[in-house]
Amino acid sequence: MSADDRRFEVLRAIVSDYVATREPVGSKSLVDRHQLGVSPATIRNDMAVLEDEGYIAQPHTSAGRVPTDKGYRLFVDRLSQVKPMSVGERRAIHSFLSEAVDLDDVLRRAVRSLAQLTRQVAVVQYPTLSRSSVRHVEVVALDPRRLLLVVITDTGRVEQRLVDVGEVADGGDRPATVDHDTVLTLRALLATHVTGRRLADAADGLADLPAQVEPALRPVVRVVVSALLGALVDNPEERLVLSGTSHVTGAWADQPGMLQGVLEAMDEQVTLLKLLTVVQAPDAVHVSIGQENRDDNLARSALVSAGYGSGSTVMGGVAVVGPTRMDYPGTMAAVRAVARYIGEIVSGR
Repeated sequence: MSADDRRFEVLRAIVSDYVATREPVGSKSLVDRHQLGVSPATIRNDMAVLEDEGYIAQPHTSAGRVPTDKGYRLFVDRLSQVKPMSVGERRAIHSFLSEAVDLDDVLRRAVRSLAQLTRQVAVVQYPTLSRSSVRHVEVVALDPRRLLLVVITDTGRVEQRLVDVGEVADGGDRPATVDHDTVLTLRALLATHVTGRRLADAADGLADLPAQVEPALRPVVRVVVSALLGALVDNPEERLVLSGTSHVTGAWADQPGMLQGVLEAMDEQVTLLKLLTVVQAPDAVHVSIGQENRDDNLARSALVSAGYGSGSTVMGGVAVVGPTRMDYPGTMAAVRAVARYIGEIVSGR
């Protein structure tokens, strides 16, 4: 074993002990707990080198050492592979998620499972609309002057918009109304020009619809098109589901000064959505540590994330947020497993 490999083993032992005990790790405890195959003097020398290179630090005089962000980064990068979850754990996750009745239930169950497995804050992103296709558009007449538009994407996401056609002039002095034939016409138009298309392509198809109907219907079609564009293109709401916020206090118990900032980051979903944009492909696990998060509130936190989707298409992201002192191998395995199951369910496999 080379000196570099031996020092990495020392670093890995320090990370393991610090995660388990939350206490700075000294050379004596490394000798007592780990079979490193070298003398205590060699371990002390290796720790001195690791400290000089910035991988560990001494928080207090006469104290042991703790990993730095750089040390955690090396530890994560040197993981040869994400350790597999047990058969029982995988079976429990799959069974729990497969009982879900709709997309909302899938994501609620997924985020709850992930929070329970990791004892951290878990985050699941709804399938992003920009990567979705339209599976179906339903038009329902609530009364002669109001329509309900229901858009269902291929990921199971549902968007609803209420359209008041009573405010639309039909070319005369009376307000516009809709009857059964108008609803049928709208359904047929949307099925032909929108259903089965990616949202960006569907928007192009919507723009031409008013010109394809008789003049009397154009005011109603225009307001329907406007509502659909607002729902799917102009303001595509991105949503997150969180679970495990009760774990925050315990996870950061030794860093009480960080609690307020972490809670603010949890509340500010835009921050978490930005962090999830780094996910480029399903099944790839990404870990950002400390300052890599580029958010002062998460400067002492780690975020383990993975995408879910179909094939090479990412539909959304899954993540766990915790202190930099976390069980990275276990957390990475749990995040990847849950992301895989969500992808299978959402894509209909």
